Amino acid sequence: MDEKRRLPRKYLIIFSRVFERTLGKLLGYLSDLSESGGMIISEEPMQVGTTVSLRLDLPDPKIFHAHNLQLEARVARCDPDLSPAFYDIGIEFLDVTPEKKILIQRMMEVYEFHREDEPSSGTSPI
Repeated sequence: MDEKRRLPRKYLIIFSRVFERTLGKLLGYLSDLSESGGMIISEEPMQVGTTVSLRLDLPDPKIFHAHNLQLEARVARCDPDLSPAFYDIGIEFLDVTPEKKILIQRMMEVYEFHREDEPSSGTSPI
């Protein structure tokens, strides 16, 4: 599959719950995020091309000064996850205002998964 992402994605250490805003239905959990979209791990597939009103729970209201982030998004892809019980739903945000962008950037900054750096000396540790 060709990589069409223009902005780097950040894998998150906390999976925020993602709801369909108008019905309040839990869609799944946000596993990665960029300023323009993300990926939801879901038990149910979603139709590619569908527009959906989302509510993303923010993990710590003290950090974000809000309990959730509400966005319109388009389902860009829906693929089976490595685990056959789940789907990977790629979403593209449609209405990122400057205020919402700040929340997204803060979420990526605070909850980005960091791998431990490998030795940089160029010599083997053995």
